[in-house]
Amino acid sequence: MNLGKNAKISSALDYASGSADRNGAILDMQGYEGVLMIVKFAAIAAGAVTSIKAQQDTASGGGTMADLAGTGISVAADDDNQIFVIDLYKPTERYVRLVIDKDAANATAESAIYVQYESRKEANNNVTDAVTYELHVSPAEGTA
Repeated sequence: MNLGKNAKISSALDYASGSADRNGAILDMQGYEGVLMIVKFAAIAAGAVTSIKAQQDTASGGGTMADLAGTGISVAADDDNQIFVIDLYKPTERYVRLVIDKDAANATAESAIYVQYESRKEANNNVTDAVTYELHVSPAEGTA
């Protein structure tokens, strides 16, 4: 199985540092069974109280997003440069998003991506100005 043809990669949150809560892009799960919500933290301020969680909604606008029980993960102030993953499998509503909860007093820096998996059709990961995907099967040694 080739993961790149069976999973869709998209941006959830561009890199930013700050103390305000951040909502990830709203993701349409139609045609996929699950999604990895992958957050990479950089610098986290000493004393910061930070966490991540997943939400879902029936509407694409996300006006009634609701937290998903058990998806919250606490991020310690000394978790600089660590990766956190929420694996959301078979959400009960069509639209989901990642949320970064911050304490409004201390800055954290992070970015995040979504990896949707168990697609009913081959995923297209070449999205203009968003994702560039190349598959290399048994490449010979030489100039990259």
